[in-house]
Amino acid sequence: MTRLQIYDPFADTAVDSLLRSFFPPIASERDAPRGIRIDVTENDTAYLVHADMPGVDKDDIQVAIEGNQVTITAEVKRTSEPAEGARVLRTERHFGRYYRSFTLPVEVDETTSSAKFDKGVLELTLAKKPASTARKLTIQ
Repeated sequence: MTRLQIYDPFADTAVDSLLRSFFPPIASERDAPRGIRIDVTENDTAYLVHADMPGVDKDDIQVAIEGNQVTITAEVKRTSEPAEGARVLRTERHFGRYYRSFTLPVEVDETTSSAKFDKGVLELTLAKKPASTARKLTIQ
């Protein structure tokens, strides 16, 4: 009696190479624009956030605080266009909007929080809201 053998066309390297020739390669993560990279530290009264934002102008940064959620948005604008007749060989710099949102364990007091921007690094000092003390209600 003959054995039945199952053929998997995707396991065949010839079919795989044929399919790869029809579709362009997907851009790798290395080529994709990167988000805003942050470091967050904490002390008793505040969170300290350092966000790398190279090439961003101070006026193009917005920070929104809603309870314990912090959202940073920025826009990087193209500083120059290629000269007439010039041919661009490779472009790796990203131009456009950056966005980063994160949640902290405690609500942030936006009235006493502050932000500084120096040499491509945004420094946020996010003051913690004091914990509200529970109050017992008297039943009448």
